[in-house]
Amino acid sequence: MEISHAILRIPPYHGGGLREIVRRPRVFAFDTGLVAHIRGWETIREDDRGLLWENLVLDELRALTPHGTIHYWRDKSQREIDFIVAHANGSADAIEAKINPDALDPDAIKKFRTLHPRGTNYLICPFVREPYSLKICGLTVEVRNTPRATVGK
Repeated sequence: MEISHAILRIPPYHGGGLREIVRRPRVFAFDTGLVAHIRGWETIREDDRGLLWENLVLDELRALTPHGTIHYWRDKSQREIDFIVAHANGSADAIEAKINPDALDPDAIKKFRTLHPRGTNYLICPFVREPYSLKICGLTVEVRNTPRATVGK
């Protein structure tokens, strides 16, 4: 399925700590219709929207970034960041995809930044009209409505 581009495996980002996941990729389907079909959804519930939004954000990131630069991050305490975009200069942008900006739990980003301090933190939410910066738990998170506003910044 990967050869036909029906699915995409996203590798974990690691290198900063012993408690990071290093081998288990996340698997994404190429399109949200396929995701809904595989999961047997006949209607989209409120709880399903987040997973579909992640897929849409990934699709756009793939169009905007070089091959092999998109990862995810998780540690053995189950803290996870949806996407990490690794840059050639060694920095890494953390990208969370949430339907509601209030749903952001900063613990994963905070832990990630202790291990990988260089990079920008982004929160991508579909209903954000104007970009803004959010200060939370000593972190700055750039809130945007599209990944286009993150790449190359």
